[in-house]
Amino acid sequence: MAAGAAAIQGGRWRRVWEAIDERLGLSGLAYPVPTHANGIGYILGGITFFGVLVLAGTGIWLAQFYHPTPGTARESVVYIMNVAPLGDIVRGVHFWVSNIVMATVLLHLGRVFVTGSYKRPREGNWLIGLGLLGVTLGLIFTGTVLKWDQEGYEALGHNIEAGNLLGSFGFWFSPEFETSLPILGRLYVAHIAILPAIGVLLLAVHFLLVKRHGISSRPAQADLAVDGGPAPARGGSTFTAHLARMAGFGLIMLAAATVLSLVAPAGLGDRPIPGTETTKPPWMFLPFYPFEDWFGLPALLWIPAILFGALALVPFVDRNPYRSPRRRRLFIAIGAAVAIAAVILVAYAFATVPQAHVQEAV
Repeated sequence: MAAGAAAIQGGRWRRVWEAIDERLGLSGLAYPVPTHANGIGYILGGITFFGVLVLAGTGIWLAQFYHPTPGTARESVVYIMNVAPLGDIVRGVHFWVSNIVMATVLLHLGRVFVTGSYKRPREGNWLIGLGLLGVTLGLIFTGTVLKWDQEGYEALGHNIEAGNLLGSFGFWFSPEFETSLPILGRLYVAHIAILPAIGVLLLAVHFLLVKRHGISSRPAQADLAVDGGPAPARGGSTFTAHLARMAGFGLIMLAAATVLSLVAPAGLGDRPIPGTETTKPPWMFLPFYPFEDWFGLPALLWIPAILFGALALVPFVDRNPYRSPRRRRLFIAIGAAVAIAAVILVAYAFATVPQAHVQEAV
């Protein structure tokens, strides 16, 4: 009897879905999903997307209480932390999910690199992924500034100095670009509108390309096809199972961020003191920090430019049709060297004492 009731209920939900799908065509978004795509390595992109949705939701809530002016920004953050309903928890979830998303973006990029999933015909999606990495870094940078504590103030100082180094091309980063609106307000607009709009556009193209080319097969299967074997199967699982798997991992991420927001709330530094530098950037920017010590502020422009430029060239330099790491030893070795160097640079940055790099420019 219970089984019959469940079947009736399932039939009702199926009819509801069919009615919705008839009008919106949601089933057109589906694409074949191989079984291995439900593994954690191939689902990092989906976890990242779920995190983006959480960031959008919590960000909308935080925006109701934030004042993007130098005189009131930090005080509005204090209000969020101490007065606004569930303010400290929502802000903590926003903070921790942004860190988790940064980690999953890097891990996803690493998985694509190791498995050679950037190879033909997926070169375009690799470039879009680099664009999404840049947007993620931009969101974290602008979010750091918006706190308007000592760390945020120093980050804004670096932003202005980088604009000065770009000359006429850095006009948007100059406080003189529009004197009626403080640059903090422009970075707020970038954080809540410009960068999210760019990210949504890139995500839409990314998903369309995944639908067109399918989820990349395992390297061994792809290499077998190169050697004249059968083409890798594009199916094996279902699109709904794939979405459920992504949502499950996403809920785990949300739960972890909620717990972290309770045991380690997002902090807020002291009021900014002009003319001083006492902080270091968030962990994702630390690999660049030692270069600023060694070569000065220009290194903050040309080191990331070199890194992103080299990554953009990867699909066009690695023309070997094989994808297995053992058949791409040179590129795997270079990638491993870069990853190890980044870890060493982070450790070095943690161990060094902050130095003054910028003049008072805010």
